[in-house]
Amino acid sequence: MFSFFKPKPPAAEPRPPDAQQETAAPGEAEPRPGWAQRLKQGLAKTRGRLGGQLAGLFGVGRKIDAELFEELETILITADVGVDATEALLAALQKKVRRENLTEASDLQDALKQALVDLLTPLQAPLDVTPHKPFILMLAGVNGAGKTTTIGKLAKLYQAQGLSVLLAAGDTFRAAAREQLQVWGERNNVTVVSQEKGDSAAVIFDAIQAARARNIDVVLADTAGRLPTQLHLMEEIRKVKRVIEKAAPGAPHEVLLVLDANTGQNAVTQVKAFDDALGVTGLVLTKLDGTAKGGAIAAIAQARPIPVRYIGVGESVDDLRPFDAREFVEAVFSA
Repeated sequence: MFSFFKPKPPAAEPRPPDAQQETAAPGEAEPRPGWAQRLKQGLAKTRGRLGGQLAGLFGVGRKIDAELFEELETILITADVGVDATEALLAALQKKVRRENLTEASDLQDALKQALVDLLTPLQAPLDVTPHKPFILMLAGVNGAGKTTTIGKLAKLYQAQGLSVLLAAGDTFRAAAREQLQVWGERNNVTVVSQEKGDSAAVIFDAIQAARARNIDVVLADTAGRLPTQLHLMEEIRKVKRVIEKAAPGAPHEVLLVLDANTGQNAVTQVKAFDDALGVTGLVLTKLDGTAKGGAIAAIAQARPIPVRYIGVGESVDDLRPFDAREFVEAVFSA
């Protein structure tokens, strides 16, 4: 039997997050830092591995030579930038050195930053959820990637844009996932369509029908986590997508793959596998604050340049924002 979890009306409308500085949470003495500062703080581990080593490599007085490029190659690969992306970045730098007759290592830092920005900029494509009503987002990913938490954060983000949201608890294999989604629904004053037992596709189908009846703007459909090697489960998620297409021709309008940044190079494998199975249209990179492997985003850009719609750098409901390539690179390099 399906259930509709209906939270109590909120006391006030949700306040859109401010880009610079935000009001203090209950019990906090000081306002939270703005997004740019939180991004910089969140990428501290990646900056420590990548930015810190590069600062030493590009020290004043060092000359550009073959040894420098070998050291740079090692630094980039150990930061999970990946072999192919590393080769592309080195080729761009070597071309610049020849073209501009550069001799000082210190001249390469800005060049590397720009090369990274150029590599990542194609991934910068903010998601517009207004062309369809309801706009149906299907979320996928491996176990523990953060799908359910991401759904809660997306619900808050879209509400701040004045949109109505409905959640579909399509992870019917894990009871805790349904309960967790209901908690997010209560926090955000959003209805959650769920079922204690049964078929994920059926839950999402029912949620789409409910969204139409209620004139909802956005449907966020959760799915159970699965490994790309679990072929029967990958076939099952294909079925979920087919059911969504029958419920709403042209849907899902976005297939979001949620990636845990801690997985490093394994994230590239996940992107390829889920994209081959579902036709992934966007990525969400979570938990960047807990990893030194933020360079994996460059490996993804080189191997399968699917837009990174959002990145997450914390547990707060506001710690999920659209990806900005230059902002990301600056946060990695800035001291």
